[in-house]
Amino acid sequence: MTNWRPDPSLITRPAYRSLTSAIIHAVETGELKDGERLPTHRQLAYDLDLSVQTVSRAYEELTRRGVITGTVGRGTFVSASNVEKHTPYLPDRQSGAIVDCSLLKPVFGQMHIDLMRKTLGELSEGLPSDVVSSFRPIPAMSKYIHAAREWLSYCGLPQQHHPPLICNGATPAMTIAIMTAADPGELILAEELTHHTLKPLVDYLGLRVRGVKTDRNGMLPDALRTMCQRQKVRAIYLMPTGLNPRAMTMSLARREELIAVAREFNLLIIENDSSGPLQIDRPPPFAALAPDLTLYFTSLSKCIMPGLRVGFLVAPDAIAPKAANRHLVSNWMATPLVVEIAARWIEEGVAHDLMLWQRGELDTRNQIARTALSDISFNSSRNGMHLWLPLPESWGETDFVTHARSLGVAVAPGRSFALDEGAVERGVRVCIGAPAEQDLNNCLTKLSRLVRAPSEQALHDI
Repeated sequence: MTNWRPDPSLITRPAYRSLTSAIIHAVETGELKDGERLPTHRQLAYDLDLSVQTVSRAYEELTRRGVITGTVGRGTFVSASNVEKHTPYLPDRQSGAIVDCSLLKPVFGQMHIDLMRKTLGELSEGLPSDVVSSFRPIPAMSKYIHAAREWLSYCGLPQQHHPPLICNGATPAMTIAIMTAADPGELILAEELTHHTLKPLVDYLGLRVRGVKTDRNGMLPDALRTMCQRQKVRAIYLMPTGLNPRAMTMSLARREELIAVAREFNLLIIENDSSGPLQIDRPPPFAALAPDLTLYFTSLSKCIMPGLRVGFLVAPDAIAPKAANRHLVSNWMATPLVVEIAARWIEEGVAHDLMLWQRGELDTRNQIARTALSDISFNSSRNGMHLWLPLPESWGETDFVTHARSLGVAVAPGRSFALDEGAVERGVRVCIGAPAEQDLNNCLTKLSRLVRAPSEQALHDI
């Protein structure tokens, strides 16, 4: 059994929530490790001068959230692994009656299901044989290159000599881009808050990653230059347009400044543009401004349909064969049936129409957010799927996330996106695409009150 105990002086009312937060914090900081046995309900109640019912209620909440697990006759054990504890979204098994504003999803409706059923019906009547018989990547994917290039043109990319790589979504494209940009042991730099899978992926590939200081406009060029002067850097990873945790869109001037530093130090740029053309009036992507330096990837799942797992990767001509090889050894090729559907929708204009519909829906939801959160500071983009909610000094991330869930709202803690612990502002990511509009308004109203709650007593009134 672990010797860990929370400091009794830090347990505040309501005590079960405070105890829940303390145990989660201990798991996240490594004080409590996966598999460790926790004290019995009665023992912990005695140690903290709490009732057994209070400890039981905290343990029930932790069990519901997947942090601990109990076995009759054996005890209660920590069950959150190092990977899972940093996952920003709420696992399905924990959802229950909670409205999930933690998972980044586009708006989804019945028309998406109807369109997919219609397309699958058409395929059942006239399925091209090579969709199910092709085994070699080049013949299988070459027929879809025109559709891929058409979609990339919506994203603002010029056509390059080498064809884009078609992948099973943004995550495989991201993996290929990183494997192409750097070799084991080399260093990649990214913004302080970045994609939550970047660090584990880089670790798995034997690479290194560090965060660069940022402001409200993204990575600071001077900070990047200083780090490059001190050590050898191979590439920078950027999410410049709306989809980054802080929901900011980098200006054209800042993009040009970063490109100048990249040229100065011979850096490659990995550009994550997974939401593609959703953002209106956005600056050109890095891949258009510096195509010789940029590995660019985007996908259809964020702006068309969650289940349409198709991504496109564009690499500089000089390293395009290397990227193709990395794609071959890690994925072989994208799934032809899914790519067939995506290509049809692009060529028939369905994909473009769905993207425009998504823009409108997200615009409406961002208007809801501006109304519900009118009296507090937050950051968002006009057609973004989430907002960034900074927290006041009175709130820690763990406590805020815990209290929000007790009110029926799941949000993602900012630390899930941080490369360096304690290096960035505290805040939470609130995703607005998945909930129904009425649920979203209710959730944002609760969060607004929670941010402004001056004391634990105020929490009882929310």
